[in-house]
Amino acid sequence: MSILGLKKKQPKTFKVKVITMDAEMEFSCEVKWKGKDLFDLVCRTVGLRETWFFGLRYIVKDTYAWLKPDKRVLDQEVPKDSPITFHFLAKFFPEKVEEELVQEITQHLFFLQVKKQILDEEIFCSPEASVLLASYAVQAKYGDYDPNFHKPGFLAQDELLPKRVLMQYQMTADMWEEKITAWYAEHRGIARDEAEMEYLKIAQDLEMYGVSYFAITQNKRDTDLLLGVDAQGLHIYSPNSKLNPNKSFPWSDIRNISYSEKEFTIKPLDKKKEVFKFYSSQLRVNKLILQLCIGNHDLFMRRRKVDSIEVQQMKAQAKEEKARKKMERQILAREKQMREEAERAKEEMERRLFQLQDEARLANEALLRSEETADLLAEKAQIAEEEAKLLAHKAADAEQERQRLEVTAMKTKEEKRLMEQKMREAEQLAVKLVEQSERRLKEADHLKQDLTEAKDAERRAKQKLLDITKTTYPLIAAYSAPPAPPEAADFVCESASTRLDFKDSDMKRLSMEIERERLEYMEKSKHLQDQLKELKTEIESLKLEEQQQQAGVYSLHSEARGYVQEPVYIPHSNRNSAYMSQMAFFEEV
Repeated sequence: MSILGLKKKQPKTFKVKVITMDAEMEFSCEVKWKGKDLFDLVCRTVGLRETWFFGLRYIVKDTYAWLKPDKRVLDQEVPKDSPITFHFLAKFFPEKVEEELVQEITQHLFFLQVKKQILDEEIFCSPEASVLLASYAVQAKYGDYDPNFHKPGFLAQDELLPKRVLMQYQMTADMWEEKITAWYAEHRGIARDEAEMEYLKIAQDLEMYGVSYFAITQNKRDTDLLLGVDAQGLHIYSPNSKLNPNKSFPWSDIRNISYSEKEFTIKPLDKKKEVFKFYSSQLRVNKLILQLCIGNHDLFMRRRKVDSIEVQQMKAQAKEEKARKKMERQILAREKQMREEAERAKEEMERRLFQLQDEARLANEALLRSEETADLLAEKAQIAEEEAKLLAHKAADAEQERQRLEVTAMKTKEEKRLMEQKMREAEQLAVKLVEQSERRLKEADHLKQDLTEAKDAERRAKQKLLDITKTTYPLIAAYSAPPAPPEAADFVCESASTRLDFKDSDMKRLSMEIERERLEYMEKSKHLQDQLKELKTEIESLKLEEQQQQAGVYSLHSEARGYVQEPVYIPHSNRNSAYMSQMAFFEEV
Protein backbone atom coordinates (compact mmCIF):
# COMPACT_ATOMS: atom_id res chain seq x y z
CA MET A 1 0.00 0.00 0.00
CA SER A 2 1.39 3.30 -0.99
CA ILE A 3 1.83 6.19 1.36
CA LEU A 4 -0.67 8.20 -0.66
CA GLY A 5 -3.27 5.53 -0.14
CA LEU A 6 -2.74 5.72 3.62
CA LYS A 7 -3.57 9.43 3.73
CA LYS A 8 -7.15 10.33 4.57
CA LYS A 9 -8.87 12.35 1.89
CA GLN A 10 -9.46 15.96 3.01
CA PRO A 11 -13.12 17.17 2.79
CA LYS A 12 -13.94 19.96 0.38
CA THR A 13 -14.63 23.37 1.95
CA PHE A 14 -15.84 26.82 1.04
CA LYS A 15 -15.26 30.26 2.60
CA VAL A 16 -17.98 32.11 4.52
CA LYS A 17 -17.92 35.64 5.94
CA VAL A 18 -20.45 36.39 8.66
CA ILE A 19 -21.12 40.03 9.58
CA THR A 20 -22.66 40.75 12.96
CA MET A 21 -23.69 44.16 14.25
CA ASP A 22 -20.27 44.75 15.83
CA ALA A 23 -17.86 42.31 14.18
CA GLU A 24 -16.93 40.34 11.08
CA MET A 25 -15.98 36.67 11.12
CA GLU A 26 -14.72 34.23 8.45
CA PHE A 27 -15.20 30.50 8.56
CA SER A 28 -14.14 27.56 6.46
CA CYS A 29 -17.20 25.33 5.99
CA GLU A 30 -17.52 21.86 4.61
CA VAL A 31 -19.51 21.42 1.47
CA LYS A 32 -21.94 19.07 3.14
CA TRP A 33 -22.80 21.51 5.95
CA LYS A 34 -26.39 22.49 6.32
CA GLY A 35 -27.61 25.91 7.32
CA LYS A 36 -27.97 24.76 10.94
CA ASP A 37 -24.29 23.77 11.12
CA LEU A 38 -23.13 27.19 10.03
CA PHE A 39 -25.67 28.95 12.28
CA ASP A 40 -24.61 26.92 15.35
CA LEU A 41 -20.94 27.69 14.62
CA VAL A 42 -21.68 31.41 14.55
CA CYS A 43 -23.76 31.24 17.76
CA ARG A 44 -20.99 29.36 19.56
CA THR A 45 -18.43 31.87 18.38
CA VAL A 46 -20.54 34.79 19.52
CA GLY A 47 -21.54 33.06 22.75
CA LEU A 48 -25.26 33.28 22.04
CA ARG A 49 -27.73 30.81 23.54
CA GLU A 50 -31.00 32.55 22.69
CA THR A 51 -30.70 31.40 19.10
CA TRP A 52 -34.43 31.37 18.25
CA PHE A 53 -34.48 35.15 17.68
CA PHE A 54 -31.67 35.20 15.09
CA GLY A 55 -30.84 33.96 11.62
CA LEU A 56 -28.38 34.28 8.74
CA ARG A 57 -29.61 36.60 6.04
CA TYR A 58 -28.25 36.94 2.55
CA ILE A 59 -29.05 39.00 -0.52
CA VAL A 60 -30.66 37.35 -3.50
CA LYS A 61 -31.48 39.40 -6.57
CA ASP A 62 -33.77 42.31 -5.53
CA THR A 63 -34.68 41.01 -2.08
CA TYR A 64 -33.24 39.13 0.83
CA ALA A 65 -33.72 35.63 2.22
CA TRP A 66 -32.93 33.73 5.41
CA LEU A 67 -30.69 30.68 5.38
CA LYS A 68 -32.75 27.55 5.94
CA PRO A 69 -31.39 25.39 8.77
CA ASP A 70 -32.42 21.98 7.39
CA LYS A 71 -30.96 22.41 3.91
CA ARG A 72 -27.35 22.38 2.73
CA VAL A 73 -25.85 25.82 2.43
CA LEU A 74 -24.64 25.43 -1.13
CA ASP A 75 -27.98 24.00 -2.24
CA GLN A 76 -29.75 27.27 -1.38
CA GLU A 77 -29.84 30.45 -3.49
CA VAL A 78 -26.80 31.89 -1.77
CA PRO A 79 -24.41 34.17 -3.70
CA LYS A 80 -21.67 32.43 -5.61
CA ASP A 81 -19.02 34.79 -4.28
CA SER A 82 -16.05 33.65 -2.28
CA PRO A 83 -16.35 34.12 0.58
CA ILE A 84 -20.13 33.93 0.76
CA THR A 85 -21.42 36.85 2.83
CA PHE A 86 -24.11 36.39 5.48
CA HIS A 87 -25.52 38.91 7.98
CA PHE A 88 -26.20 37.61 11.46
CA LEU A 89 -29.36 39.53 12.45
CA ALA A 90 -32.45 39.32 14.61
CA LYS A 91 -35.13 37.58 12.55
CA PHE A 92 -37.87 37.72 15.16
CA PHE A 93 -38.50 40.38 17.81
CA PRO A 94 -39.78 39.84 21.36
CA GLU A 95 -43.03 41.33 22.61
CA LYS A 96 -41.46 42.49 25.90
CA VAL A 97 -37.72 42.85 25.74
CA GLU A 98 -37.20 43.07 29.49
CA GLU A 99 -38.88 39.68 30.10
CA GLU A 100 -37.74 37.71 27.04
CA LEU A 101 -34.16 38.84 26.43
CA VAL A 102 -32.11 36.96 28.99
CA GLN A 103 -28.48 37.10 27.90
CA GLU A 104 -26.52 40.32 27.86
CA ILE A 105 -25.13 39.50 24.39
CA THR A 106 -28.69 39.08 23.13
CA GLN A 107 -29.65 42.48 24.48
CA HIS A 108 -26.53 44.03 22.97
CA LEU A 109 -27.17 42.60 19.49
CA PHE A 110 -30.81 43.73 19.58
CA PHE A 111 -29.71 47.19 20.77
CA LEU A 112 -27.24 47.59 17.91
CA GLN A 113 -29.73 46.38 15.29
CA VAL A 114 -32.63 48.54 16.50
CA LYS A 115 -30.33 51.57 16.80
CA LYS A 116 -29.16 51.09 13.21
CA GLN A 117 -32.76 50.72 11.97
CA ILE A 118 -33.74 53.98 13.72
CA LEU A 119 -30.73 55.87 12.30
CA ASP A 120 -31.43 54.43 8.82
CA GLU A 121 -35.07 55.54 9.27
CA GLU A 122 -36.37 52.01 8.87
CA ILE A 123 -38.15 52.67 12.18
CA PHE A 124 -39.88 56.02 12.52
CA CYS A 125 -38.97 57.91 15.69
CA SER A 126 -40.08 61.37 16.82
CA PRO A 127 -37.40 64.03 17.51
CA GLU A 128 -38.03 63.98 21.26
CA ALA A 129 -37.74 60.19 21.46
CA SER A 130 -34.67 60.30 19.19
CA VAL A 131 -32.85 62.65 21.59
CA LEU A 132 -33.76 60.47 24.58
CA LEU A 133 -32.65 57.29 22.80
CA ALA A 134 -29.43 59.02 21.77
CA SER A 135 -28.71 59.90 25.41
CA TYR A 136 -29.04 56.21 26.43
CA ALA A 137 -26.80 55.22 23.51
CA VAL A 138 -24.17 57.70 24.74
CA GLN A 139 -24.49 56.34 28.29
CA ALA A 140 -23.98 52.80 26.98
CA LYS A 141 -20.88 53.86 25.03
CA TYR A 142 -19.15 56.39 27.31
CA GLY A 143 -20.39 55.51 30.78
CA ASP A 144 -21.18 58.19 33.36
CA TYR A 145 -21.00 61.80 32.31
CA ASP A 146 -17.88 63.63 33.50
CA PRO A 147 -17.76 67.32 32.60
CA ASN A 148 -13.98 67.34 33.07
CA PHE A 149 -13.55 64.54 30.53
CA HIS A 150 -16.51 64.95 28.20
CA LYS A 151 -15.74 68.34 26.78
CA PRO A 152 -17.99 70.06 24.21
CA GLY A 153 -17.58 68.36 20.84
CA PHE A 154 -16.94 64.86 22.18
CA LEU A 155 -19.98 63.57 20.24
CA ALA A 156 -18.97 65.15 16.95
CA GLN A 157 -17.91 61.80 15.41
CA ASP A 158 -20.94 59.80 16.65
CA GLU A 159 -24.07 59.21 14.58
CA LEU A 160 -26.88 59.52 17.11
CA LEU A 161 -29.91 61.06 15.36
CA PRO A 162 -31.73 60.25 12.11
CA LYS A 163 -31.05 62.62 9.22
CA ARG A 164 -34.75 63.39 9.01
CA VAL A 165 -34.66 64.78 12.55
CA LEU A 166 -31.51 66.79 11.85
CA MET A 167 -33.09 68.30 8.74
CA GLN A 168 -36.40 68.99 10.44
CA TYR A 169 -35.00 71.68 12.75
CA GLN A 170 -32.59 74.48 12.01
CA MET A 171 -30.15 73.55 14.74
CA THR A 172 -26.38 73.20 14.70
CA ALA A 173 -24.50 70.09 15.76
CA ASP A 174 -23.44 71.84 18.96
CA MET A 175 -27.05 72.59 19.84
CA TRP A 176 -28.06 68.94 19.30
CA GLU A 177 -25.09 67.83 21.37
CA GLU A 178 -26.13 70.17 24.16
CA LYS A 179 -29.65 68.69 24.20
CA ILE A 180 -28.35 65.10 24.20
CA THR A 181 -25.78 65.88 26.90
CA ALA A 182 -28.48 67.38 29.13
CA TRP A 183 -30.32 64.00 29.13
CA TYR A 184 -27.06 62.06 29.22
CA ALA A 185 -25.99 63.76 32.45
CA GLU A 186 -29.14 62.45 34.19
CA HIS A 187 -28.29 58.78 33.47
CA ARG A 188 -25.39 58.74 35.90
CA GLY A 189 -24.91 55.36 37.59
CA ILE A 190 -26.59 53.30 34.83
CA ALA A 191 -24.47 50.40 33.54
CA ARG A 192 -24.04 49.61 29.87
CA ASP A 193 -26.49 46.67 29.78
CA GLU A 194 -29.07 48.70 31.73
CA ALA A 195 -28.73 51.64 29.33
CA GLU A 196 -29.17 49.30 26.34
CA MET A 197 -32.23 47.74 27.95
CA GLU A 198 -33.73 51.19 28.59
CA TYR A 199 -33.08 52.00 24.93
CA LEU A 200 -34.94 48.82 23.80
CA LYS A 201 -37.84 49.43 26.23
CA ILE A 202 -38.43 52.82 24.62
CA ALA A 203 -37.91 51.51 21.08
CA GLN A 204 -40.36 48.60 21.44
CA ASP A 205 -43.20 51.12 21.83
CA LEU A 206 -42.50 52.64 18.40
CA GLU A 207 -45.07 51.76 15.74
CA MET A 208 -42.56 50.31 13.23
CA TYR A 209 -40.51 48.35 15.76
CA GLY A 210 -40.02 44.69 14.71
CA VAL A 211 -42.28 44.96 11.66
CA SER A 212 -41.25 43.44 8.29
CA TYR A 213 -43.03 45.14 5.39
CA PHE A 214 -43.98 43.58 2.04
CA ALA A 215 -45.81 45.03 -0.96
CA ILE A 216 -49.08 43.20 -1.68
CA THR A 217 -52.32 43.66 -3.60
CA GLN A 218 -55.83 42.73 -2.80
CA ASN A 219 -56.31 41.70 -6.43
CA LYS A 220 -53.98 40.67 -9.24
CA ARG A 221 -53.83 44.08 -10.91
CA ASP A 222 -53.17 46.66 -8.22
CA THR A 223 -50.25 46.97 -5.76
CA ASP A 224 -51.70 49.40 -3.32
CA LEU A 225 -51.21 47.70 0.05
CA LEU A 226 -48.46 46.80 2.50
CA LEU A 227 -48.32 43.67 4.65
CA GLY A 228 -46.64 43.96 8.00
CA VAL A 229 -45.47 40.90 9.96
CA ASP A 230 -44.37 41.26 13.63
CA ALA A 231 -44.60 39.51 16.98
CA GLN A 232 -48.24 40.56 17.46
CA GLY A 233 -49.68 39.34 14.15
CA LEU A 234 -50.34 40.53 10.60
CA HIS A 235 -51.24 44.10 9.65
CA ILE A 236 -52.48 45.70 6.45
CA TYR A 237 -51.24 49.24 5.71
CA SER A 238 -51.74 51.87 3.07
CA PRO A 239 -48.64 52.39 0.91
CA ASN A 240 -48.08 55.90 2.28
CA SER A 241 -48.61 55.06 5.96
CA LYS A 242 -46.56 52.49 7.82
CA LEU A 243 -47.57 53.74 11.26
CA ASN A 244 -51.30 53.08 11.55
CA PRO A 245 -52.58 49.80 10.04
CA ASN A 246 -55.92 49.71 8.23
CA LYS A 247 -56.59 46.19 9.45
CA SER A 248 -54.84 43.85 11.89
CA PHE A 249 -54.95 40.08 12.41
CA PRO A 250 -53.53 39.08 15.80
CA TRP A 251 -51.94 35.65 15.98
CA SER A 252 -54.53 34.61 18.51
CA ASP A 253 -57.31 35.28 15.96
CA ILE A 254 -55.71 33.48 12.99
CA ARG A 255 -56.62 29.86 12.39
CA ASN A 256 -54.58 29.20 9.28
CA ILE A 257 -52.32 30.89 6.72
CA SER A 258 -51.76 29.35 3.32
CA TYR A 259 -50.54 30.36 -0.08
CA SER A 260 -50.77 28.98 -3.58
CA GLU A 261 -48.14 30.45 -5.85
CA LYS A 262 -48.76 34.21 -5.44
CA GLU A 263 -52.04 34.07 -3.51
CA PHE A 264 -52.13 34.26 0.30
CA THR A 265 -55.14 33.30 2.39
CA ILE A 266 -55.67 34.29 6.03
CA LYS A 267 -58.38 32.28 7.70
CA PRO A 268 -59.69 33.77 10.98
CA LEU A 269 -60.31 31.62 14.01
CA ASP A 270 -63.89 32.81 13.99
CA LYS A 271 -65.45 31.09 11.02
CA LYS A 272 -68.09 33.78 10.74
CA LYS A 273 -65.45 36.34 9.77
CA GLU A 274 -64.48 36.81 6.16
CA VAL A 275 -61.36 35.13 4.81
CA PHE A 276 -58.75 37.70 3.76
CA LYS A 277 -56.80 37.11 0.55
CA PHE A 278 -53.94 39.07 -0.94
CA TYR A 279 -51.32 38.65 -3.64
CA SER A 280 -47.59 39.20 -3.82
CA SER A 281 -45.44 39.74 -6.87
CA GLN A 282 -42.82 37.01 -6.37
CA LEU A 283 -42.84 33.44 -5.23
CA ARG A 284 -39.64 34.02 -3.26
CA VAL A 285 -41.37 36.78 -1.35
CA ASN A 286 -44.32 34.50 -0.62
CA LYS A 287 -41.96 31.92 0.84
CA LEU A 288 -40.31 34.63 2.99
CA ILE A 289 -43.67 35.88 4.23
CA LEU A 290 -44.75 32.36 5.12
CA GLN A 291 -41.45 31.68 6.86
CA LEU A 292 -41.80 34.87 8.99
CA CYS A 293 -45.40 34.10 9.78
CA ILE A 294 -44.59 30.58 10.96
CA GLY A 295 -41.64 31.72 13.08
CA ASN A 296 -43.52 34.62 14.74
CA HIS A 297 -46.54 32.43 15.40
CA ASP A 298 -44.37 29.72 16.98
CA LEU A 299 -42.74 32.31 19.26
CA PHE A 300 -46.16 33.76 20.06
CA MET A 301 -47.38 30.33 21.20
CA ARG A 302 -44.11 29.62 23.00
CA ARG A 303 -44.40 32.77 25.11
CA ARG A 304 -47.73 31.58 26.43
CA LYS A 305 -46.35 28.25 27.60
CA VAL A 306 -44.14 27.37 30.51
CA ASP A 307 -40.48 28.00 29.79
CA SER A 308 -38.38 25.02 28.89
CA ILE A 309 -35.70 23.70 31.23
CA GLU A 310 -33.05 25.30 29.07
CA VAL A 311 -34.73 28.69 29.19
CA GLN A 312 -35.30 28.41 32.94
CA GLN A 313 -31.63 27.59 33.44
CA MET A 314 -30.66 30.48 31.23
CA LYS A 315 -32.90 32.86 33.17
CA ALA A 316 -31.55 31.58 36.50
CA GLN A 317 -27.99 31.95 35.29
CA ALA A 318 -28.79 35.37 33.87
CA LYS A 319 -30.37 36.37 37.17
CA GLU A 320 -27.34 35.18 39.09
CA GLU A 321 -25.08 36.89 36.59
CA LYS A 322 -27.04 40.13 36.92
CA ALA A 323 -26.92 39.91 40.71
CA ARG A 324 -23.19 39.22 40.59
CA LYS A 325 -22.59 42.06 38.18
CA LYS A 326 -24.79 44.31 40.25
CA MET A 327 -22.76 43.46 43.31
CA GLU A 328 -19.55 43.97 41.38
CA ARG A 329 -20.85 47.30 40.15
CA GLN A 330 -21.79 48.28 43.68
CA ILE A 331 -18.36 47.26 44.93
CA LEU A 332 -16.78 49.04 42.02
CA ALA A 333 -18.96 52.07 42.65
CA ARG A 334 -17.97 52.05 46.33
CA GLU A 335 -14.32 51.67 45.41
CA LYS A 336 -14.69 54.38 42.81
CA GLN A 337 -16.43 56.59 45.33
CA MET A 338 -13.76 55.87 47.93
CA ARG A 339 -11.06 56.50 45.36
CA GLU A 340 -12.76 59.73 44.32
CA GLU A 341 -13.12 60.72 47.96
CA ALA A 342 -9.47 59.82 48.55
CA GLU A 343 -8.45 61.81 45.49
CA ARG A 344 -10.62 64.72 46.63
CA ALA A 345 -9.12 64.41 50.11
CA LYS A 346 -5.65 64.29 48.57
CA GLU A 347 -6.42 67.28 46.39
CA GLU A 348 -7.88 69.04 49.40
CA MET A 349 -4.79 68.20 51.47
CA GLU A 350 -2.52 69.35 48.65
CA ARG A 351 -4.59 72.47 48.26
CA ARG A 352 -4.49 72.97 52.00
CA LEU A 353 -0.73 72.34 52.01
CA PHE A 354 -0.22 74.88 49.25
CA GLN A 355 -2.51 77.24 51.11
CA LEU A 356 -0.57 76.73 54.35
CA GLN A 357 2.70 77.22 52.50
CA ASP A 358 1.37 80.39 51.00
CA GLU A 359 0.09 81.47 54.39
CA ALA A 360 3.46 80.66 55.97
CA ARG A 361 5.26 82.59 53.24
CA LEU A 362 2.90 85.49 53.65
CA ALA A 363 3.28 85.26 57.44
CA ASN A 364 7.09 85.35 57.13
CA GLU A 365 6.85 88.30 54.80
CA ALA A 366 4.39 89.95 57.16
CA LEU A 367 6.73 89.19 60.08
CA LEU A 368 9.64 90.79 58.26
CA ARG A 369 7.48 93.74 57.35
CA SER A 370 6.22 93.97 60.94
CA GLU A 371 9.80 93.90 62.26
CA GLU A 372 10.78 96.62 59.83
CA THR A 373 7.64 98.49 60.74
CA ALA A 374 8.37 98.03 64.45
CA ASP A 375 11.89 99.44 64.02
CA LEU A 376 10.51 102.29 61.98
CA LEU A 377 7.77 102.88 64.53
CA ALA A 378 10.34 102.82 67.34
CA GLU A 379 12.37 105.46 65.53
CA LYS A 380 9.23 107.43 64.85
CA ALA A 381 8.17 107.02 68.49
CA GLN A 382 11.53 108.34 69.65
CA ILE A 383 11.31 111.22 67.23
CA ALA A 384 7.71 111.83 68.28
CA GLU A 385 8.73 111.74 71.94
CA GLU A 386 11.46 114.29 71.31
CA GLU A 387 9.04 116.39 69.29
CA ALA A 388 6.48 116.03 72.10
CA LYS A 389 9.04 117.25 74.62
CA LEU A 390 9.96 120.11 72.34
CA LEU A 391 6.32 120.92 71.76
CA ALA A 392 5.65 120.69 75.51
CA HIS A 393 8.52 123.10 76.11
CA LYS A 394 7.21 125.37 73.37
CA ALA A 395 3.72 125.03 74.78
CA ALA A 396 5.02 126.05 78.24
CA ASP A 397 6.83 129.01 76.69
CA ALA A 398 3.75 129.85 74.70
CA GLU A 399 1.65 129.60 77.85
CA GLN A 400 4.01 131.95 79.69
CA GLU A 401 4.05 134.29 76.73
CA ARG A 402 0.26 134.08 76.58
CA GLN A 403 0.02 134.92 80.29
CA ARG A 404 2.49 137.77 79.80
CA LEU A 405 0.51 138.99 76.82
CA GLU A 406 -2.69 138.70 78.80
CA VAL A 407 -1.12 140.79 81.57
CA THR A 408 0.17 143.21 78.96
CA ALA A 409 -3.22 143.24 77.32
CA MET A 410 -4.80 143.95 80.67
CA LYS A 411 -2.32 146.79 81.23
CA THR A 412 -2.98 148.00 77.71
CA LYS A 413 -6.70 147.93 78.39
CA GLU A 414 -6.14 149.91 81.60
CA GLU A 415 -3.96 152.38 79.76
CA LYS A 416 -6.57 152.60 77.05
CA ARG A 417 -9.18 153.26 79.67
CA LEU A 418 -7.02 156.01 81.20
CA MET A 419 -6.29 157.42 77.76
CA GLU A 420 -9.98 157.38 76.96
CA GLN A 421 -10.63 159.17 80.21
CA LYS A 422 -7.91 161.70 79.38
CA MET A 423 -9.35 162.09 75.91
CA ARG A 424 -12.80 162.63 77.32
CA GLU A 425 -11.35 165.21 79.77
CA ALA A 426 -9.36 166.81 76.94
CA GLU A 427 -12.49 166.81 74.83
CA GLN A 428 -14.43 168.45 77.64
CA LEU A 429 -11.58 170.91 78.16
CA ALA A 430 -11.48 171.63 74.44
CA VAL A 431 -15.19 172.22 74.47
CA LYS A 432 -14.80 174.56 77.43
CA LEU A 433 -11.91 176.34 75.77
CA VAL A 434 -13.91 176.71 72.61
CA GLU A 435 -16.78 178.08 74.64
CA GLN A 436 -14.44 180.44 76.54
CA SER A 437 -12.81 181.42 73.28
CA GLU A 438 -16.14 182.21 71.76
CA ARG A 439 -17.19 184.05 74.90
CA ARG A 440 -13.93 185.97 75.02
CA LEU A 441 -14.23 186.76 71.35
CA LYS A 442 -17.71 188.05 71.94
CA GLU A 443 -16.46 190.06 74.95
CA ALA A 444 -13.58 191.36 72.87
CA ASP A 445 -16.02 192.30 70.13
CA HIS A 446 -18.20 194.03 72.73
CA LEU A 447 -15.16 195.73 74.25
CA LYS A 448 -13.97 196.82 70.81
CA GLN A 449 -17.44 198.09 70.09
CA ASP A 450 -17.54 199.87 73.49
CA LEU A 451 -14.05 201.22 72.85
CA THR A 452 -15.11 202.42 69.45
CA GLU A 453 -18.22 203.98 70.95
CA ALA A 454 -16.12 205.49 73.77
CA LYS A 455 -13.66 206.92 71.27
CA ASP A 456 -16.53 208.29 69.24
CA ALA A 457 -18.10 209.73 72.42
CA GLU A 458 -14.76 211.11 73.48
CA ARG A 459 -14.22 212.64 70.09
CA ARG A 460 -17.71 214.12 70.13
CA ALA A 461 -17.22 215.28 73.74
CA LYS A 462 -13.92 216.90 72.87
CA GLN A 463 -15.48 218.56 69.89
CA LYS A 464 -18.41 219.69 71.90
CA LEU A 465 -16.17 220.88 74.71
CA LEU A 466 -14.09 222.81 72.29
CA ASP A 467 -17.16 224.28 70.76
CA ILE A 468 -18.56 225.22 74.14
CA THR A 469 -15.29 226.62 75.28
CA LYS A 470 -14.96 228.73 72.22
CA THR A 471 -18.48 230.15 72.47
CA THR A 472 -19.12 230.55 76.18
CA TYR A 473 -15.89 231.46 77.77
CA PRO A 474 -15.44 234.93 76.14
CA LEU A 475 -19.00 235.81 76.97
CA ILE A 476 -18.61 234.95 80.59
CA ALA A 477 -15.44 236.77 80.79
CA ALA A 478 -16.97 239.82 79.22
CA TYR A 479 -20.23 240.05 80.95
CA SER A 480 -19.99 238.52 84.42
CA ALA A 481 -16.58 238.62 85.72
CA PRO A 482 -13.41 240.31 85.30
CA PRO A 483 -11.09 238.80 83.01
CA ALA A 484 -9.52 235.83 84.46
CA PRO A 485 -5.94 235.63 84.78
CA PRO A 486 -3.99 233.61 82.28
CA GLU A 487 -3.24 231.02 84.94
CA ALA A 488 -6.95 230.29 85.31
CA ALA A 489 -7.42 229.75 81.60
CA ASP A 490 -4.51 227.51 81.49
CA PHE A 491 -5.95 225.59 84.40
CA VAL A 492 -9.22 224.97 82.63
CA CYS A 493 -7.51 223.78 79.52
CA GLU A 494 -5.21 221.64 81.54
CA SER A 495 -8.17 220.10 83.35
CA ALA A 496 -9.83 219.26 80.05
CA SER A 497 -6.69 217.74 78.65
CA THR A 498 -6.25 215.73 81.84
CA ARG A 499 -9.68 214.27 81.45
CA LEU A 500 -8.91 213.37 77.87
CA ASP A 501 -5.60 211.86 78.85
CA PHE A 502 -7.39 209.78 81.41
CA LYS A 503 -9.73 208.38 78.80
CA ASP A 504 -6.83 207.47 76.52
CA SER A 505 -4.95 205.68 79.25
CA ASP A 506 -7.99 203.54 80.05
CA MET A 507 -8.38 202.52 76.47
CA LYS A 508 -4.75 201.59 76.16
CA ARG A 509 -4.89 199.59 79.34
CA LEU A 510 -8.01 197.81 78.15
CA SER A 511 -6.43 197.02 74.78
CA MET A 512 -3.35 195.69 76.51
CA GLU A 513 -5.40 193.40 78.69
CA ILE A 514 -7.30 192.11 75.71
CA GLU A 515 -4.07 191.44 73.82
CA ARG A 516 -2.55 189.76 76.84
CA GLU A 517 -5.55 187.50 77.26
CA ARG A 518 -5.46 186.65 73.53
CA LEU A 519 -1.81 185.69 73.81
CA GLU A 520 -2.52 183.56 76.86
CA TYR A 521 -5.35 181.86 74.96
CA MET A 522 -3.05 181.20 72.01
CA GLU A 523 -0.44 179.68 74.30
CA LYS A 524 -3.03 177.49 76.00
CA SER A 525 -4.38 176.37 72.59
CA LYS A 526 -0.89 175.55 71.40
CA HIS A 527 -0.13 173.67 74.59
CA LEU A 528 -3.43 171.75 74.26
CA GLN A 529 -2.64 170.92 70.61
CA ASP A 530 0.77 169.57 71.66
CA GLN A 531 -0.90 167.40 74.29
CA LEU A 532 -3.37 166.11 71.69
CA LYS A 533 -0.52 165.18 69.34
CA GLU A 534 1.29 163.35 72.11
CA LEU A 535 -1.95 161.54 72.96
CA LYS A 536 -2.42 160.53 69.29
CA THR A 537 1.16 159.24 69.13
CA GLU A 538 0.65 157.18 72.28
CA ILE A 539 -2.60 155.74 70.92
CA GLU A 540 -0.91 154.72 67.62
CA SER A 541 1.95 153.06 69.49
CA LEU A 542 -0.54 151.21 71.72
CA LYS A 543 -2.41 149.95 68.63
CA LEU A 544 0.82 148.73 67.02
CA GLU A 545 1.88 146.96 70.23
CA GLU A 546 -1.56 145.33 70.48
CA GLN A 547 -1.35 144.00 66.91
CA GLN A 548 2.16 142.65 67.51
CA GLN A 549 1.05 141.00 70.74
CA GLN A 550 -1.94 139.36 69.03
CA ALA A 551 0.26 138.12 66.17
CA GLY A 552 2.75 136.76 68.71
CA VAL A 553 -0.03 134.96 70.59
CA TYR A 554 -1.31 133.29 67.40
CA SER A 555 2.19 132.29 66.29
CA LEU A 556 2.94 130.80 69.70
CA HIS A 557 -0.32 128.85 69.73
CA SER A 558 0.39 127.59 66.20
CA GLU A 559 3.88 126.44 67.19
CA ALA A 560 2.42 124.71 70.22
CA ARG A 561 0.05 122.78 67.94
CA GLY A 562 2.88 121.73 65.59
CA TYR A 563 2.31 124.11 62.73
CA VAL A 564 2.79 127.82 61.95
CA GLN A 565 -0.21 129.92 61.13
CA GLU A 566 -0.11 133.16 59.16
CA PRO A 567 -0.75 136.34 61.16
CA VAL A 568 -4.38 137.36 61.11
CA TYR A 569 -5.40 141.01 60.99
CA ILE A 570 -7.95 141.83 63.66
CA PRO A 571 -9.96 144.99 62.97
CA HIS A 572 -10.07 147.82 65.54
CA SER A 573 -13.05 148.32 67.73
CA ASN A 574 -15.49 151.13 67.41
CA ARG A 575 -13.82 152.74 70.37
CA ASN A 576 -10.60 153.22 68.37
CA SER A 577 -12.70 154.84 65.64
CA ALA A 578 -13.98 157.24 68.32
CA TYR A 579 -10.34 157.99 69.23
CA MET A 580 -9.53 158.83 65.63
CA SER A 581 -12.58 161.08 65.30
CA GLN A 582 -11.66 162.89 68.52
CA MET A 583 -8.06 163.39 67.37
CA ALA A 584 -9.29 164.80 64.08
CA PHE A 585 -11.51 167.17 66.01
CA PHE A 586 -8.62 168.29 68.19
CA GLU A 587 -6.45 168.85 65.11
CA GLU A 588 -9.15 171.10 63.69
CA VAL A 589 -9.32 172.92 67.00
